[in-house]
Amino acid sequence: MAEEKKKLVELQAVTAGYNGHIVLENINLTIYKQDFLGIIGANGSGKTTLIKVLLGLIKPMRGAIRFYFESSDKPGKHIGYLPQGTMFDKKFPITVQDIVLSGLVSKVGVFKSFCKEDKAAADRVLEQMGILDLKHRAIGTLSGGQMQRVYLARALVSSPALLVLDEPDTFVDQTFTRAFYEILEELNSRIAIILVSHDLGMISSQVKAIACVCRTLHYHNSNIITNKLLDSYNCPIDLITHGDLPHRVLEKHGDEKETPGVPHA
Repeated sequence: MAEEKKKLVELQAVTAGYNGHIVLENINLTIYKQDFLGIIGANGSGKTTLIKVLLGLIKPMRGAIRFYFESSDKPGKHIGYLPQGTMFDKKFPITVQDIVLSGLVSKVGVFKSFCKEDKAAADRVLEQMGILDLKHRAIGTLSGGQMQRVYLARALVSSPALLVLDEPDTFVDQTFTRAFYEILEELNSRIAIILVSHDLGMISSQVKAIACVCRTLHYHNSNIITNKLLDSYNCPIDLITHGDLPHRVLEKHGDEKETPGVPHA
């Protein structure tokens, strides 16, 4: 008998939005340990709202979200989050180590000091990013590529069970691309990853499954991009392969019908 997969987060018939305006409707989605899910959708399709629901930043209007982490009283401390467009004021007097440690606030509390173990955890992820030697540097002295590594280290310092990356293609520069995906591949052997992107090439070459968001959600238990998925994406896209990232587009699967949020067997 196959071992049952461990649930981390489950959305059941979730409807969500803002000020009474519905953005997402009847969303069903389950995230399991070691999932690597790509989320795509046009601008305004509800991708950001879905991430906010997963992070517990907004509550569903209807339906339920359940967390299955070891301690579900504070689900946020089990989720590492890398938002798009992360920026710090380079004039602010803060070091690389301080930024990475800020990723532990949900665990230790806002007004508590960081202990020796916390600083050791920060050192470990900085070493993984190859920038341990920069930990005492002020952020204003870093290059863009170095700052990108710092942001990812901050998302990982709490040893999350789930890592959420929002549009990392706007976050990763060419000098860090290969190392970034190698890091994600290694991380996925231990944790679940959700990658939100408008870059279909990135999605298809990295993830294990794809969710297309357009008010509702269609789950595809594969990383193969079909014409049906592109139709759901509602955008005329030409996929052109350059470099090391393969792109695959297949024809529609006949009269196949899909149920939102339900993986194929």
